[in-house]
Amino acid sequence: MNRKMFPVSALILGLFLASCGGKAVQRTDESAAIDLSGDWNDTDSRLVAEEMIRDSLARPWLEEFTNAKKARPRVIIGAVLNRSSEHINTQTFTKDLEKELLNSGKVKFVASKEQREEVREEKADQQAHASVDTAKSIGQEKAADYMVKGQINTIMDAAGGKQLKFYQVELEMIDIESSEKVWIGQKKIKKLVERKGHKL
Repeated sequence: MNRKMFPVSALILGLFLASCGGKAVQRTDESAAIDLSGDWNDTDSRLVAEEMIRDSLARPWLEEFTNAKKARPRVIIGAVLNRSSEHINTQTFTKDLEKELLNSGKVKFVASKEQREEVREEKADQQAHASVDTAKSIGQEKAADYMVKGQINTIMDAAGGKQLKFYQVELEMIDIESSEKVWIGQKKIKKLVERKGHKL
């Protein structure tokens, strides 16, 4: 082969391969339900959060508190554990829960433990560096009345190129003062995944 022709041939070959194996990216509606692998995804997180928070806010604990205290209860999201066999980012799920609770207008929402620590650091800094009339007071935080905790479990079954994925999400609303559970919610999702020509 002519040595001078080699770089040109390599360039043409590279362009050809790039055109064949190029990546296509298409933007879609964020609310569109798209299942690629059949695993837990953003649609599951959003729909489960919407349904479970809607159920929790329709239960007696909310009306009982509101009538007794003449105020909306303050709620905080605690740990939601991933006990499934998949990697599930529970942070996005808890954010969906927070959004549904806060946007309902029926409860007030307390910042997370990590967020409160950051705010406290800021207030401590203000005591030393901000003017007296603008520095925010320490010890004036509003405590939460209820905590939401939960877990995500899965049961998997596979045979003959088909896989059954069963998700069970359990949430509980706990009265922080009395430690009583005032609401328990459960949502189940069952998915049948079939991949022709692939062994699951």
